[in-house]
Amino acid sequence: MDDPSTSVLAVEKIPVSDDSVNGYIALATINRPNKLNALNTEVMDSLKSFCSWVENNNQIRCVIITGAKPLPAEEGKRPKPNAFVAGADISEFVGMDSQTTKVKFSDNAVEALWSLTKPTIAMVDGFALGGGCEVACSCDIRIASQRSKFGTPEINLGLIPGYGATQRLAKLIGYGKTLEMIMTGEMISAQEAHKIGLVNHVCSEE
Repeated sequence: MDDPSTSVLAVEKIPVSDDSVNGYIALATINRPNKLNALNTEVMDSLKSFCSWVENNNQIRCVIITGAKPLPAEEGKRPKPNAFVAGADISEFVGMDSQTTKVKFSDNAVEALWSLTKPTIAMVDGFALGGGCEVACSCDIRIASQRSKFGTPEINLGLIPGYGATQRLAKLIGYGKTLEMIMTGEMISAQEAHKIGLVNHVCSEE
């Protein structure tokens, strides 16, 4: 597979600008801007295939995961906010029983990202909520813009975070802060995320 891009995951190979290293950075953009890049089964399948492609491609030295920028606002309508991934697409839950939901939204794709043997960076600009926070946590390094927000709001739907988030989040920010985020469902700023160890660096939107 020379190009793992799909309609919901755009992949770009960026040459490494270092004469001592031959290879590429794989920039993967989750591309559902009309849905704030929310995760659905197509995104998860694409992400899993992308991880397999990365792992088996000796030219790829590093992976960057980000979200597509919002589309221009229609006339008379408010522009949509920036989002890395604003959670799972709950419209896919309609008509599913718990077992079907578990199968369709399994943690295989996020686990594949977590298990990559090459460095992974989450480049977050905007909302990283629910599944978005969990995708970010599965990367080795998280860089966030100043306007970014992180949270695990699943509690508002009577759920707890999936994709192994309860374990990965606790490893990053500790047991107590993880419980607070999960049980309150409140969002935190990029600055707070940096303070508690969830984010490595905070930068301007530019």
